Amino acid sequence: MNLFEKEALGLFVYQFEHNAVYRSFCDLTNVSPYDVKTTLQIPFLPITFFKTHRVSCTNDEAFVFESSGTGGVTSKHHVASLAQYEDSFRKGFAQFYGHPEEYHILALLPGYIERPNASLLYMCRDLIGRAKKQFSGFYLNEFEALYKALKSLDAQQKPTLLIGVSFALLDFCEHYPIQLQHTTIMETGGMKGKRKELVREALHELLQKGFGVPNIHSEYGMTEMLSQAYSKGKGLFRPSSSMQVLIRDVNEPNKVSKIGSGGINIIDLSNKDSCAFLATQDLGKCYADGTFEVLGRFDASDVRGCSLMTA
Repeated sequence: MNLFEKEALGLFVYQFEHNAVYRSFCDLTNVSPYDVKTTLQIPFLPITFFKTHRVSCTNDEAFVFESSGTGGVTSKHHVASLAQYEDSFRKGFAQFYGHPEEYHILALLPGYIERPNASLLYMCRDLIGRAKKQFSGFYLNEFEALYKALKSLDAQQKPTLLIGVSFALLDFCEHYPIQLQHTTIMETGGMKGKRKELVREALHELLQKGFGVPNIHSEYGMTEMLSQAYSKGKGLFRPSSSMQVLIRDVNEPNKVSKIGSGGINIIDLSNKDSCAFLATQDLGKCYADGTFEVLGRFDASDVRGCSLMTA
């Protein structure tokens, strides 16, 4: 048994005992710590519960992250310690990109910046603050200023990271196409109802052409998680060291495996005080080396196992 699995099994026992919502879900699936010998046997809580329940092991609350959403009920993640989140995303970023101080970090996040309790916004604000470089900051509708900043930094051969939501990156490069050699473009997904949804290949092709870069990087995270996964191209994600992605059978959600295609389940060891075992609404494919792809999303009618608790 490796260290990750040992920690996950211990966290399952803790959350089974201290998280009333998760305990009720486990009881309804008829699984207890006595039944679990591997992480594949742990019940994974559908993330829709974050819309209807307070998913927490404690009454302590440092912050409540809320999903951006496109209408309707939003997810709320009651976080007992912001230090846990900061430690998680800082280590995750360093694992894949090094220290933020090495970059000029620019963010194009409309739809998030208007929501002060978005977890992505919190992460980017922290990374930008640590970068402490000229031009680093948030650019809302200031496309001309962003264009001038990117052009200046690239001319000076300064390592630059532009983090943006998909629709805003597309809007920008359609109005201000540019050829960059020293800039990493990282999309965080989602059209947020602003533009027609595109498959990843089509989206990245447009962004590669618009920014003149060979690859588009991606960040995979969500309100219900405190860890992230990153892709440095072609949509192949690698999770940070505090995270593991598994696959559940679309017809038998309790059947979980480490490789194959189906619904994406996540073990997030940073979610110590909420729930570390999440069944997302994403469809994906996992490979033997721990990398994964996101292939799409379930329709609401396809999400099984989410109606065990409705109140």
